[in-house]
Amino acid sequence: MADTPAHCLYEDILGTWTISESARTGDNTLDCDDLGTIVHTKTFTLDFPNTAADELGNMGTWTMIYNQGFEININERSYFAFSYYEGNWISSTTYCDRTLNGWSRDKTVRNWSCFSGQKVNETTPRVISKLKKPLSKLPFRNDHKLIEDINTSQKSWRAKVYPEFERYTVEEMFKRSGGPGAILPLPPQPLPATSEQKALARFLPENFDWRNLEGENYIADVRDQGNCGSCYIFASLAQLEARVRIATHNQRQEVFSTQDVVSCSVLSQGCLGGFNYLIAGRYAQDQGVVADECNPYVGIGGGSCDTNITCPRTYVSKYQYLGGYFGTCNEELMMLALVENGPMAVSYMVYDDFNNYEGGIYHHTGFKNQFNPLEVVNHGVLLVGYGVDADTGEKYWTCKNSWGAEWGESGYFRIRRGTNECSIESMAVEATIIP
Repeated sequence: MADTPAHCLYEDILGTWTISESARTGDNTLDCDDLGTIVHTKTFTLDFPNTAADELGNMGTWTMIYNQGFEININERSYFAFSYYEGNWISSTTYCDRTLNGWSRDKTVRNWSCFSGQKVNETTPRVISKLKKPLSKLPFRNDHKLIEDINTSQKSWRAKVYPEFERYTVEEMFKRSGGPGAILPLPPQPLPATSEQKALARFLPENFDWRNLEGENYIADVRDQGNCGSCYIFASLAQLEARVRIATHNQRQEVFSTQDVVSCSVLSQGCLGGFNYLIAGRYAQDQGVVADECNPYVGIGGGSCDTNITCPRTYVSKYQYLGGYFGTCNEELMMLALVENGPMAVSYMVYDDFNNYEGGIYHHTGFKNQFNPLEVVNHGVLLVGYGVDADTGEKYWTCKNSWGAEWGESGYFRIRRGTNECSIESMAVEATIIP
């Protein structure tokens, strides 16, 4: 499950892997807690930057899923597994030369099997220990000095007190930004744009917004995730909601069930975090998504999967990290994909000052909440537009958050564009909806 305490780097995964695989007779309900009898043994070599080769000479591709695991697509099959770890969020050891049991299926999403991976060359286990903060159950407090410091130190954006935050504990506020599973290292820097990408981007409009494209709004209403660390689900499904609206010229306007993913996905940890790539992408392709009324949102994880099985499901035909694999994103690619294909799920690092955002073009000021400083976490939102401030010339992205319509600019925020502010230009994800 993800986010997990695992922490592996790109160079840990590079190399040759032995894949032990069960019979390819399952379907998308396959439980891989038990690997079963090994029927197939494959050898995959994962090379720079994202090429994969098997023992028969077939070529394919692979990508990291942040620092949690990897996906291989080769010879018309797709393999995904999380890196092996022992322990929990407080203390864990990651063994990057092996995987937990993962899932494999063909490109038609049939003929499922379970597998585990073992790297030919061992890597040194990575040990991570953290002390649980004793303040986590205390009530959250707004820091008025933090807000004053933000507003007096710069003029690009404004902060304000949100009294409603004080109904949460510090731990619950932490979950709203991503939760314990979102305490992650900084993602790679954006890949420099090619001359072709720069040339194409020059033809794009200076300002663009899917909320008002020739008078049409293709974005569903802002929602509130509450104290569940499900931002990645809201961002992922908001992308699918927008793209099905675009594909059908607003004839289909479903709101998809975030609770279905919280309760039913084995590719994420429900209210403790997950990744846009695995939900907007792999989950939507493997399992499909359902309308909200099929499993209405309660923002609680850990229970049974109660989705109405008679509900129709909507799927995606393909998905990718922008640029093709993790670590190849940049501003120009994001602008081009946004205009040509539609809104997309993005992630960025949330600092203390962001919680109190009221309006303007956000950038991290460096100020911290002195009452209850939170760890920096990775937060998922929906990218809906971009523009340039008419007065200052500052470039920005426009994003839809999942903290309710009373937060920020009616539930949205703008953030500095072109400088990878808070790593927002590092790992955009897009998926092609089947309308």
